[in-house]
Amino acid sequence: MRGLAAVLHTPRAAGESPLHIEEREAPQPEPGEVLLKVRACGVCRTDPHIVEGELTPHRPSIVPGHQIVAEVVALGRGAAAELGARVGVSWLGGVDGTCSQCSAGRENLCDAPTFTGYDRDGGFAAYVTARAAFTMPLPAALDDEQAAPLLCAGIIGFRALRVAGVERGERVGLFGFGASAHLALPVLQAWGCQVYVSTRGASHRALARELGAVWVGGAQEVPPAPLDRAVTFAPSGEVVIAALRSLRKGGVVAINAIHLDRMPAFDYDTLLWGERQLRSVTNMTRADAHDYLALAARIALRPRVQLLPLQEANTALALLKADRVDGAAVLVP
Repeated sequence: MRGLAAVLHTPRAAGESPLHIEEREAPQPEPGEVLLKVRACGVCRTDPHIVEGELTPHRPSIVPGHQIVAEVVALGRGAAAELGARVGVSWLGGVDGTCSQCSAGRENLCDAPTFTGYDRDGGFAAYVTARAAFTMPLPAALDDEQAAPLLCAGIIGFRALRVAGVERGERVGLFGFGASAHLALPVLQAWGCQVYVSTRGASHRALARELGAVWVGGAQEVPPAPLDRAVTFAPSGEVVIAALRSLRKGGVVAINAIHLDRMPAFDYDTLLWGERQLRSVTNMTRADAHDYLALAARIALRPRVQLLPLQEANTALALLKADRVDGAAVLVP
C-alpha cells in the first residue's frame, strides 16, 4: 500500500514551504501497534510550533498531525484491536508506564512520553501507525470531520476546564477563541456556566457571540464581571496577565499553551494576591479522552470545521497562523 504524506524535513531551505507532499509506502506496525488508514486529521495550534521549530525538533523528518480519525487496517503482533474499527489518535502517543508520574495516575506528566506527529509520524498522511493502547473508539454520532478536532483541541480544552477547577454555574473566561476554545464553550454551557470571551479577530468574536457567549471583547479586554475561572488559549504572556486581571479573589487561570512567548512582569499585590492561582495545562490523559468523548456525544457537540485536502497542508498551517480559521481546520486524504 502506498499513499501521500506531508513531511517536515529539518533543516529546510529558506523560503521553501515547510511540508513536502511525498508518496510513501505504508509503514509496518510494530508489536503492539496498529496500521491505520487515515480518514481525517485536524490541524492543531501545536502543529505550527513544530513546523516552525519553536518546539525543538526530535527527528530530522516527521509527519505532523495528532488529531487523527482512522480505520484499523492491519495489526502488529499482540495488538489488542479490531480490524475495521474506527478509532481516534491524539497528541499523547505513548508513555513508559513505569515512572513515578505514571504510577500515580498522571500519565500526562510521564517522564518519557511519546507524542504523535512530533516523536512519531502523525496523521498528515494516508497511512500511519499507532500504539493500539493509545487509540480510542469514537462515538458513532460524530462523522469523521467532526470527530477530528475533538481529539486534541477538544480533549485538551476539556482538561483545561478541569485544571481550572470549573464548577457548575460559575463565570468562566476564555481568552483566545480558536479551535479549542470554541469546543470548550458548549461544555461550559452544558454545565450551566456563564461564558465570557476575550479574543482578537472580528470573525472569532462573531463566532463566540453566535455560540452563546454572554459577553465578547478584545484580546486583552477585561470582562464586565469578575471571573471565577479563566483559561488562556493564546500563546501570549500578555493574555495571561489580562486573564489574571479579570479574576475574583480565589480564582484560577489555567494556561492552555504548549508554547508561550514570554511571561511579563506583573504586580503581585493587585493581580495574584488574594489566593488567585496560575496553573499550566500539560498534555492529556486517556481518561480525559474517554470522559470528553462521552460528553461530546451526550450533548451532541458539533465542531465548526473548515475542510482542506491533504495536499493543501501548508495552506492549512498558514491559515491557522494568520487566525483565518473559524473553528477548526481538518485535512482529508
